[in-house]
Amino acid sequence: MDYFTLFILILDSTLRVSVPLVLASLAGLFSERSGVVDIGLEGKMLAAAFASAAAAYVTGSVWIGLLAGVGVSMALAMVHGFACVTHNGNQIVSGVAINILASGLTVILGIAWFSRGGQTPPLPPSARFQSLEFPGAAALADVPVIGGIYSELLSGHNILVYAAFLAVPLVWWILYRTRFGLRLRAVGENPEAVDTAGISVAKMRYMALACGGVLTGVAGAYLATAQSAGFIREMTAGKGFIALAALIFGKWRPVPAMLSALLFGFLDAVAIRLQGVSLPLIGEIPVQFIQALPYVLTVVLLAGFIGKAVAPKAIGVPYVKER
Repeated sequence: MDYFTLFILILDSTLRVSVPLVLASLAGLFSERSGVVDIGLEGKMLAAAFASAAAAYVTGSVWIGLLAGVGVSMALAMVHGFACVTHNGNQIVSGVAINILASGLTVILGIAWFSRGGQTPPLPPSARFQSLEFPGAAALADVPVIGGIYSELLSGHNILVYAAFLAVPLVWWILYRTRFGLRLRAVGENPEAVDTAGISVAKMRYMALACGGVLTGVAGAYLATAQSAGFIREMTAGKGFIALAALIFGKWRPVPAMLSALLFGFLDAVAIRLQGVSLPLIGEIPVQFIQALPYVLTVVLLAGFIGKAVAPKAIGVPYVKER
């Protein structure tokens, strides 16, 4: 295998691995731009993955699975809003509680419903998102350079991969070119001024959490019904926290957050490719070290290379309306 083909294969894996990170970072962008810290991305994604796999297996429809994942994620987002927006609870504690709830409940329900140690049975092809082939991809596969880019890198992904990256410009347009986006950003910066203008701060924050619930639901469904063929316990493996790191690294902006997610996904893809490979002068790298690379990168980037990242001014601060 030549180096160009290897590079294309790594980029192809990067796109697939980055999808849940991109979607979750955009979900966090909505909630945190409105002033609500969303530590619960991990839990919502995990719960959505289980719900989508369970529903897809029972009904045989991947689209019902997707709706189930989005519904469960939105329900948890509303629980987070009820605790933090309606009752001004601690946002960190609420998010951690959602993570713990999802981690335990998915295993208990998996054992109770399927008796498979906390995971769902393998999904049939009809209950999974299948790859989409672009026109002429097979004919161009052997063409140097162009064939590899078109047939391998651009073609052959499932619909959720394309939807995830198309969501980035859509989120940018919503945040920076619509009245809703202007109000959302204003709520995260100065909720008092927004309230004075007659706009409900609580309503805007609930709407932001709902948007985030939809995106994390799709991210969870992708993990269970597209990237994998079913749910396995703790299958998110910290992706929600890495998505938060990508959001902070991208300074709460859609395109930089996507690029940050791609950076983490690239390292993850390289780690997968390096497993069992013997490198010149180094030899075979231990699997444990390779698996730890994405998390090490998260810590290193946030500790020393992010620069000055200014969060929304009202983030994490409950808004209590003056009477």
